[in-house]
Amino acid sequence: MKKTAYLNEAIVIACGMVLGFLLLGWFLKAGIDDIANKDRKVTVKGLAEQEVEADKVTWPIQTKEIGNDLPQLYGKINATNATIKAFLLKNGVKEEEISVNAPTVIDMNAERYGDNNRGYRYNITSTITVSSRHVKQVRSIIARQGELLRQGIAIVDGGYEAPIKYEYVSFKDMKPKMMTEAIKNAEQTAQQFAENSNSQLNKIVSADQGQFSIENRDENTPYIKKVRVVTTVTYSLKD
Repeated sequence: MKKTAYLNEAIVIACGMVLGFLLLGWFLKAGIDDIANKDRKVTVKGLAEQEVEADKVTWPIQTKEIGNDLPQLYGKINATNATIKAFLLKNGVKEEEISVNAPTVIDMNAERYGDNNRGYRYNITSTITVSSRHVKQVRSIIARQGELLRQGIAIVDGGYEAPIKYEYVSFKDMKPKMMTEAIKNAEQTAQQFAENSNSQLNKIVSADQGQFSIENRDENTPYIKKVRVVTTVTYSLKD
């Protein structure tokens, strides 16, 4: 009886040990698989683009007067500004969209490297700035600014210092939708990668807020903007 009891006890212990080894092996395999799966990731970029019309325009209107009599030149500048302002108001620009900047005066005699043989002493630049959300209306007025020439007023090119500027300031309203499109684009790219590697796409591990940019569509149409967002998304993969 004792031998039988010892034998049964040994069998139970052996079975327990076998079961323990089996469980240990299973846990080890599960842990290794889990670690392997955690290391299996794919990082992709998602892109979304959209063309929009500018919704704000800033138009610096510059004129110049040159001469030797400073008070007389100021009188001419004031008369010119009044004519330009009347032209703008007549064509639908609102009073609050117009600002008149203080004129810039250059005394040629005070210029260190200036040519003192010039026939005038003062060079005065005046700037009237139109800032409006009515872009199409202002563009039509810009196209008709030649009408001021018939009144003896020449608009000078502001160059790099005072260009006509078109902006798209409402992009925040479209930001969530574009982010969704960019993430969807990233998911499609990641899904293709997963299929090529005989894997399945799992969950998002990390994603950034996306890099937004607004640029002119081209040099000839600065009032058409290209809004672009690029986001980077990392997905985990599984078998």
